[in-house]
Amino acid sequence: MAHSFLEMVEMVGLSTDWSNLTDEQQSLIADLVENGQHHLFAGWDAPGTADDEKAAFLASLEKINANYPGGLVGYIANARKLLAEAKTGANPFEGFTPEQPEKVDLNTFDATMEHYEAIGAKQFDKVGVVLVAGGLGERLGYNGIKLDIAVEVLECTTYLKHYADNLLAMQARSESQRPVPFIIMVSQDTGPKTRESLEANDYFGLEKEQVHILQQELVPAIADNDGALALNKKYELILKPHGHGDIHMLLHTSGVAAKLQREGIEYLMFIQDTNGPSFNTLPAAVGVSVEKGYDFNSLAINRIPGEAVGGLAKLVGNGKELTINVEYNQLDPLLRATISPEGDVPNEEGFSVFPGNCNTLLIRVASYVRILEASQGIIAEFVNPKYTDDTKSAFKKPTRLETMMQDLPKLFGESEKVGVTIFSRMWSFSPNKNNIADAAAKVASGGPADAGATAESDFYAACRKRLEVAGAKVETAEEIKILGVPFTLGPKVILRPSFAMTLAEGREKISGVSISDRATLILDGKDIVLKDVELTGRSGLIVKACDGAKVTVSGSTIDNEGFKLVELTEEEMGPGGDAPEYIKIRGYRFEDRGAALYEFDEPGEYEVEA
Repeated sequence: MAHSFLEMVEMVGLSTDWSNLTDEQQSLIADLVENGQHHLFAGWDAPGTADDEKAAFLASLEKINANYPGGLVGYIANARKLLAEAKTGANPFEGFTPEQPEKVDLNTFDATMEHYEAIGAKQFDKVGVVLVAGGLGERLGYNGIKLDIAVEVLECTTYLKHYADNLLAMQARSESQRPVPFIIMVSQDTGPKTRESLEANDYFGLEKEQVHILQQELVPAIADNDGALALNKKYELILKPHGHGDIHMLLHTSGVAAKLQREGIEYLMFIQDTNGPSFNTLPAAVGVSVEKGYDFNSLAINRIPGEAVGGLAKLVGNGKELTINVEYNQLDPLLRATISPEGDVPNEEGFSVFPGNCNTLLIRVASYVRILEASQGIIAEFVNPKYTDDTKSAFKKPTRLETMMQDLPKLFGESEKVGVTIFSRMWSFSPNKNNIADAAAKVASGGPADAGATAESDFYAACRKRLEVAGAKVETAEEIKILGVPFTLGPKVILRPSFAMTLAEGREKISGVSISDRATLILDGKDIVLKDVELTGRSGLIVKACDGAKVTVSGSTIDNEGFKLVELTEEEMGPGGDAPEYIKIRGYRFEDRGAALYEFDEPGEYEVEA
């Protein structure tokens, strides 16, 4: 039977090797051939030739078949359906009209925001954090994982350490002080280096048991509209990422989501690898979800029309309504076909009609686990092939099916409530995703840079805002451009999460403070108080205090040379330059010219009069 089957599909070469295959391999090959994939096995070599390559190829097919819900046959079927829709230009929103979602606007740092922060801060021991970190830093010009890039280069804190510091701060503030679960989705590319970074730094103070690493698998690329799986070469598939929507399937199949629910975790916050401001929003976002009863809370910004950021809208029609993210390339056609003939144009405030998706999500665990169990964690896939011409008969290069984690509400029923919380951009959304050249081009065309320099500049700006809310007098320096990318010169302020995670905490610890436009202030420790302190000129003040060290800095005028920004030379920026990559992707470094540093490593009470 095997030989007649192979002869029928013109793969006589495989017949000589058929008896060497397992029953499972034979069955998988038969399924693939019956689903139009005979090209994968054409020209199969006889036993003794390329045996290692053949074994690796079959192992790859078996692994993908086991990992993808529905197996490879299901993947091919889904691909054909979606490719057919893409070719005909099917409108996924046919019959729907966009309306404003239910939303809470926290752009202003007022009593409303503090109200929600106070509610959220009481829930810290019921929150887990999910970090989607499947990407390398190649696009940024960084040879490594993006989590190892520095958020800021005054003290060179990596994104991974910054996130760990926030988890530790949450733990310290909760009544139970229970470890905050930290789930990291990695890829084959980032997994080893992420583990290496955690282990080399003793998990940045976290307990190893609170960190759950889930690895995302790759999916086959597709060569044509018929769903033929693409080969890189004989016996080797082209494999590509499936998208960050895989996190839902992984949290289900690993059992982690259900386990966290049993342990009393009520909310999961999903964040991206290099969006440093995410934790600024966490207390208030949790507070909003608790008070409003949101099962799914999408964090948002005021969006610039045409920006490559999706719009959050409530779609009404076909007898139902659904609050979801509409991708930026779909938003303009949707608006033109429904409520705005001119498309994605500015409103009276200069922003897009609908808030922009930050891809920071807060999900209620009880609803989440129920939906995962019903769906097996499989969310809507999409395909975005690049065609060679208008006939859409051939691809420029192989494509693949993708998923996005923000599409989870497509699985929701009437009982699940979806809302949107809008924050200031610098407070919530400043991703580091573009290299300097691309960032400068985006700025020149009127868009945000979303680069290392702007992410760092916004990092300081958010901390300046905490000072201002606390009543400090803050002079803000001018914005300059470094290699075409904007950067605000100062003051450079770092208030570590150990010092403050809410606006109220900052107000309790800061009074009578003034800081000049080029000064630098770094505070790290929960019991540091600044009272009647002035930082003049380019002065720098750094105060670090361990747990149990109560430090009061009062009645002081800080006057020193602080830190100076130095732009890199062409030689330093070049391939042979000795500047570290995390510096090169910014184009500048800081030199310490004599900032005042006070460190307290032993518990006790201390007074500082600089």
